[in-house]
Amino acid sequence: MNSSIREGVVVQEKLREVVRFDVPASIVVFLVALPLSLGIALASGAPLMAGLIAGVIGGIVGGLMGGSPLLVSGPAAGLTVVVAELINKFGWKVTAAITVAAGLVQIGLGMSRIARAALAISPVVVHAMLAGIGVTIVIQQTHVLFGGTSRSSVLQNLIDLPARIGSMHWPDFAVGAIVIAVMLLWPKLPPKWRRVPGALVAIVAATVFSLVVPMNVERIKLNGSIIDAIGLPQLPTGQWAAVALGVLTVALIASVESLLSAVAVDKMHDGAKSNLDRELIGQGAANSLSGLLGGLPVTGVIVRSATNVTSGARTRWSAVLHGVWLLLFSVALSGLVEKIPTSALAGLLIVIGVQLVKTAHIRTARRTGDIAVYAVTILGVLFLNLLEGVLAGLVVAILLVLWRVARASIEASQDSAGRWHVAIDGSLSFFSLPRLSRVLASVPPGGDVAIELTVDFLDHASAEEITEWVRRYRAGGGTVTIDDLGVAQIHAAGDTSPRRTTERSAERGLLPWRAHARGGLADGIARYHRRHASLLSDDFDGLIDGQRPEALFLTCADSRVVPNVITASGPGDLFTVRNVGNLVPAGGVDGSLEAALTYAVDNLDVNQVIVCGHSGCGAMGVALDRPAVPPSIEQWIEHADASVEAYREGHPVRRAAEAAGFGPVDQLAVVNIAVQLENLRNHPLLREAVAEGRIDVVGLFFDIGTGRVLRVTDTAVVEADTLTHV
Repeated sequence: MNSSIREGVVVQEKLREVVRFDVPASIVVFLVALPLSLGIALASGAPLMAGLIAGVIGGIVGGLMGGSPLLVSGPAAGLTVVVAELINKFGWKVTAAITVAAGLVQIGLGMSRIARAALAISPVVVHAMLAGIGVTIVIQQTHVLFGGTSRSSVLQNLIDLPARIGSMHWPDFAVGAIVIAVMLLWPKLPPKWRRVPGALVAIVAATVFSLVVPMNVERIKLNGSIIDAIGLPQLPTGQWAAVALGVLTVALIASVESLLSAVAVDKMHDGAKSNLDRELIGQGAANSLSGLLGGLPVTGVIVRSATNVTSGARTRWSAVLHGVWLLLFSVALSGLVEKIPTSALAGLLIVIGVQLVKTAHIRTARRTGDIAVYAVTILGVLFLNLLEGVLAGLVVAILLVLWRVARASIEASQDSAGRWHVAIDGSLSFFSLPRLSRVLASVPPGGDVAIELTVDFLDHASAEEITEWVRRYRAGGGTVTIDDLGVAQIHAAGDTSPRRTTERSAERGLLPWRAHARGGLADGIARYHRRHASLLSDDFDGLIDGQRPEALFLTCADSRVVPNVITASGPGDLFTVRNVGNLVPAGGVDGSLEAALTYAVDNLDVNQVIVCGHSGCGAMGVALDRPAVPPSIEQWIEHADASVEAYREGHPVRRAAEAAGFGPVDQLAVVNIAVQLENLRNHPLLREAVAEGRIDVVGLFFDIGTGRVLRVTDTAVVEADTLTHV
C-alpha cells in the first residue's frame, strides 16, 4: 500500500512538472514550427501539407522514441535541396517511398550502435554543407520573393536573377520585405517582447498587411486538411541505382544533422544527456512513418530544440505536445494557412538561409587552415549536388590531414653570433626527406650547428638522414649538437617501429642549463627568444599597463626552488620575494620584505601571502647545528631562533613531518614555515586583512627529492593539490 502511494505521488509530481514547464514550452515551439514546416515544404517543392505531416510525426514519434529528451524533430532546411532534386527526378510519391526506406536504414544504423561514428565527419564539412544549403535556399527563394518561380539548379537561378529583378512584382516583394524586416529587428527588441516567436509575428504581420491593403499576391493553396493530404507512397519503376543513392543520401544527412543537433542540445542544459543510438532509431521510425503518410523527411532541428530549451522544457513531453498542437491546428484551422502569401514564406526562408551561413565558422576555418575544405564543400553543394559536395569536402579534409601529418616544418637560420640553428617541428617521416636534405645542405660547412628536434613522430629514414649528415658535417670540420625537444628521440628511432606516443618529456624550457646541448646564460636567452617569447606574447601584452598578481610568494633564495615551475604559474601571477631561509623577521629588519608586503597589500590587492620552504635547506641546517659561519650569515640566521625553539619543544607540525618520514633538518624547515605563518598573521601590515578574510596566509613545503609540493598548516603536512584554494 505504501509503495502504491509513493508511486502515485511520483506520478503526480511528474504530471505537475509537465504542466508547469513542458506545456508552455511546447506552445512556443509549436508557434515556431508552424511557419517553418510550411516554408520548408515550399522550398522543397513538396505539397505544403507534407511539411505539417512531417512536423506532427517528428514531434510525436521522434519525441516518444528518440534518445535525446529535449531534441525537437521535424522537417529541416538541411534536406530541402536533396528533397527538391528527388522530387524533380522521381516525383513526390516516389520521394515519399525513399523517405520510408531512409528511415529503415536509420533504424538499422541505430540498432548496430554506430551512432558515434557519424560524428567523425569533420565539423568544417558540416558547417560548409549547411552554408551551401543556406545559399541555395536564398537564391531559390529570391525568385519567389520577386513574384516568380525558381529553377531547379543554382546556376540557372543565378543566370535568370537579373531578368527576375527587372520584372519584379512589387506587391509580393513588399510582403516578403515585411517578413525579412520583422525577423531582423525582432532579436533587438526587449526580452519581454521576444517571448512570442519572431517567425510567427513576421508571418502574421505580412499576412494581415496583404489582406488589409488590396494586393494581388499569390497565396498558399492546401487543397484540404492534413487528413486529406495523407497518401501512400509509390514504389519506383526503374532507376534503382539512383533511388538507392537517394535513400543513402537522405539517411546519412538526416542522421548526421540529428546527431549533431542532439550533441549541441546536450550542451545547452544540465539534464539527462542523449542516447545517440536510440535517437537514430527514433529518427528512423519518424521518417518511415512520415514517408508512409506522405510527409517530408524528418531530422532533429537545432532551431526548434534551442527554443525548447530556452522556453524551460524539462522532458520529452514538450516535443510530443508540440506535434499534437500542430496536428490540431492542421485539422481545425487549415483555412487560415491559405491566407498566407507565398512571398511571406519566401522572406522567412531567405532569413533562415542567411542564418545557416555563419561568419564565425568561416573565421574558424581560416584560422585553422581549413578554408580550402570549406570552399570546396560549399561550391560542390552549390554547383554539383549535396552528396557530391560533402564527399568532395571530406576528400579534401582527409588529404589535408595526411599533408599535415606527413609534413614537418624544417627551417635553418643563423644567429648574431654566427651559429646555425636547424629547427624541425611536427611529424618527420620519409615524406619530408627532400626538404630535410635541402635545408641541411644549405648550412655552410665548417660551422657550429644546433639541430632542435621538436617532433612527435620520427621514422628510421629521417633519423638516418640526419645522422649521416651529422657524420659528414663533423668530418668536414664542423660541430653539431642535437637537442631532442619532442617526444620522439633520434637515438631511439631505429630501435622500435615508428609510432606516436602521448608521453611527453619535460618541457626543455623548464630544464636546467646543463640539460641543454650547450647551456649557459646566452644560450638560454637565445632559446627563450626562439621558442618561448612568441608563445607568451599575448600574456605580456596584457601586462603592459601593470600587474595584478594573485599572491605574494615568499621563498628561500635556494636556486633549486623555482616558484613558477612548482606552482605552474606564469607572468603576472606571483609577486615574488626571496631571502635565505624564507624568514619574516620582526621589527622591519628585512626592508625588502617590508616594502614588498606594503606594496602587495596596498597597491596590488593580493589575496594570498604564501611562505614556501624546502627540503635540504642550508639555512635550517645552520640554524639547527650552529656551525662556524661568517658573521653576516650568523646574524641573519638568528631570526630563525624562534623556529628552532618551537622545533625543540615538539611543535605539532614537527610530529607531522616526522610521521611523514622527513629528517631533522626538513622537520625544522616545516616548523619554520608554521612559525613564519604566525609571524605574518600578526604582522601590522597583514593583521587586519587576515582577520577580515581578505588575505589568506598559506604555507608550502617543496620536497626536492620527490618534486612534491605539500601544504603546511599549524598542525599538519598534507598534499597541496588536494585542496581547493592554495
